[in-house]
Amino acid sequence: MTIEKTPEVVKINKWDGAAAKNAIDDAIREVFTGELKCKESFALIDGRLCLCALAVGVALYALLWDYLYPFPQSKLVLIICVLSYFFLMSILTMYTTFMEKGIFVVARETVGNNNRVWEASSYVKKHDDKYNLVLVMRDLNKVREASVNKSFAYFIDANGTIVQTLIVNEITKLYNSISSEKKDK
Repeated sequence: MTIEKTPEVVKINKWDGAAAKNAIDDAIREVFTGELKCKESFALIDGRLCLCALAVGVALYALLWDYLYPFPQSKLVLIICVLSYFFLMSILTMYTTFMEKGIFVVARETVGNNNRVWEASSYVKKHDDKYNLVLVMRDLNKVREASVNKSFAYFIDANGTIVQTLIVNEITKLYNSISSEKKDK
């Protein structure tokens, strides 16, 4: 006897831009890991978590050192820890700005002897109803990119639920246009 997983219906306020963006991002992640059978890679998120863990470790070390050796004795260690913490936070800021760039899913796909890496990133301008999706495929030193810019209303029905079939169709269309070999000129 097999147990089928029924997809969870998520209702959102389609006028809440952040909630709509996150719900559509999650639906796109499901398309990559489900219909397209790609394996999700968490290396980008793990890098951010590593930087955060280092920063917390430095802060905890400063707290423990100050507890064991009260302030006048711990002055130098506290200065070093505070400077290290702010240095790590600036590296984290640069990492999220230049490395992550709004990427919400990184998926790996094996096609024959070839490994493809798919990156999906999205953004919404402030006070705008347009959802901007950028899909990038990295394949043997080739980088291909496609994007789509549509209103939230295209992906969300009047009841506030995500229309998964529209998302599957849009992602499949982008996937096929990027992965076709016609683009290699």
